[in-house]
Amino acid sequence: MSTAPAPVLPSAGRTPPVRRRRLDTATLAAAAVVGVFVLLALFGPLLAPHDPNAVDPLGVNAGSSAGHLLGTDDTGRDILSRILCGARASMAAPALVVLVSTAAGTALALCAAWFGGWTDRLVSGALDVVFGFPGLIMAVLAAAVFGPGLAAPVIALSIAYLPLVTRVVRAAALKERSLPYVSALGLLGASTPRIWLRHLLPNLAPLILVQATIGFGYALLDVAAVSFIGLGSQPPAPEWGLMVSNGAPGILTGQPQQSLYAGLMIVVLVIAVNLLGSGLSRRLPGGAA
Repeated sequence: MSTAPAPVLPSAGRTPPVRRRRLDTATLAAAAVVGVFVLLALFGPLLAPHDPNAVDPLGVNAGSSAGHLLGTDDTGRDILSRILCGARASMAAPALVVLVSTAAGTALALCAAWFGGWTDRLVSGALDVVFGFPGLIMAVLAAAVFGPGLAAPVIALSIAYLPLVTRVVRAAALKERSLPYVSALGLLGASTPRIWLRHLLPNLAPLILVQATIGFGYALLDVAAVSFIGLGSQPPAPEWGLMVSNGAPGILTGQPQQSLYAGLMIVVLVIAVNLLGSGLSRRLPGGAA
C-alpha cells in the first residue's frame, strides 16, 4: 500500500512561499490611470504650455481655443497649465499623509502585536481616542490654530489616519506572530529587529500596500477639502482643491470650466486609486478572496 508523501515544511529561517494571482483588467486599467497621474505630478510643469500664474485681464473666463485648450479662469490664467502644475502639490500632500501614517501605524501595530500586555492596551486605547475625531475636523482645527497652509493639515491627517492602518496591520501581525516559524526563529537566536524586517514585514507588505493605496484616495479628498475652504494651499498656488473653490462662483454664471476640470481630476484619481486598492486586496497574498 502506497503512502502519501510527507508535506514539505518551511525551514525555521524562511517564511512560507506565497502564490500570487494575476490582476484583472479593471485593476490594471486603474493602475495605468494612477501611473499617468504620477507622471503628471513629476513632469507636469515641463508639459504646461503657459506660466500657470500668468494673468491676462483681457482673457478672463475664455472658452477652449487653440491657445488655451481648456480655457482660462477668472483672472485669465491658463487652466490646463494650472492643472498640470497643480498635480504635484495636489498629490504630494496626500502621499505624505499616507507615508507618515503608514510608517508610524505599522510600527505601532508591530509593537502592540509583538509585546502585547500593557503595550497593546496602551496603543489600542490611544488609537480609540484618535479614532473619535474625524480626520477632516482635525485638519481644519490644525489649520485654524497654526495658520493656513498644508503643513498643519498634513500632520493632523497623518495622526487621524493612524488607527485605520494600525488596527488592520495589528490584527494581521497577531496572526503572523503566532505562527511556528516565528517561535523557531526566536529559539535560533534571531533578534527582534531581524524577525520584523526579514520576516514579519515582508509577509505583511501586501496588506500594508493595500491600506496605503486606499488611504491615499481618502487623503486626497481631505486635503482638497481643506484647500477648498481656504485653509490649505493659498492663492495663487495651482492646487486642485483651491481651483475648485476659486471657480465655484463661475458655475452660477455659466463658466464652470475651472471647477469642472480641477474637480474631474480629483474624481478620476480617487476612483482609480480605490479600484486599484480593491483589486490589490483581492489579488495580493493576504488580501480578500
